Amino acid sequence: MLANLFMNIIDAHNLACPIDGKSLEHIDKQFVCENGHTYDIARQGYVNLLPVQYKRSKEPGDSKVMVSARTQFLDTGVYQPIGAVVNELVLEQIINDKDVCIMDAGCGEGYYFNSLLNFLSDDSRETNLSLVGLDISKDAIIQSTKRNKRISWVVGTNRQPPVLEKSVDIILCMFGFLSIDAFSKLLKPGGKIILVEPASRHLQELRKIIYPEVRTKSLSVNNLLKDSGFSLLKTEALHYNVKLSSNDQINHLLVMTPHFYRASKEGREAACKLQEIDITIDVNFSVLQKTSDA
Repeated sequence: MLANLFMNIIDAHNLACPIDGKSLEHIDKQFVCENGHTYDIARQGYVNLLPVQYKRSKEPGDSKVMVSARTQFLDTGVYQPIGAVVNELVLEQIINDKDVCIMDAGCGEGYYFNSLLNFLSDDSRETNLSLVGLDISKDAIIQSTKRNKRISWVVGTNRQPPVLEKSVDIILCMFGFLSIDAFSKLLKPGGKIILVEPASRHLQELRKIIYPEVRTKSLSVNNLLKDSGFSLLKTEALHYNVKLSSNDQINHLLVMTPHFYRASKEGREAACKLQEIDITIDVNFSVLQKTSDA
């Protein structure tokens, strides 16, 4: 780890109006753009920058049930090693910049972003650091506000993030929707994406129970990068095994993932009855750097 770092955590000053893309100014309890569009800051501290026309359903993203399950599961620390790798990867990318903005695109209920802020706050470089936590689920963002008030939490979409172009240094995309074109517009020249994806053996023991046939499919980063304007700087893999020793913990894991909703009825019922299970955590990390402003 780098020594003698100190981060000065500041509010994000690069939010953009989702209607016209103009810079938003924080005035009292609202964000306002020069064309008069206003967005109230909720009592929990977040701002909703997801216009109705960007919604594909009435309540897009994770439901309250999924958010609650994910919160309870992640708080047990089973995925803490994943967060630890992300923290170190981010720190490696913060070189000598005086002002750094990091966005978590699809931040969920804020577990990883909160961990990152606490990690960076303990270091001692004189850097002004702003963090934007973005998720399409209002329920997830409301839960995020309970974790940390120093992060700028925003309801919005990865397809059209309400953030000014060329204003972000690092984008985290963890188990979420990667929008290369949209992220490229937000990143400064040389900006980075830290991509976290499940590898082929991730949760394989659970998947064997809930699916009639388990398919192994891993993301090909090289194929993803073709003609994207990004280069691959670094890859890292994390693989470990852990025992889940309570029915509640197993069910929280099930409900927080898409697997629960894709599984057969018989598979869900079998998994929900489990009292313990040994599972494999298998995750790939990639650091991508913007090489083109096209």
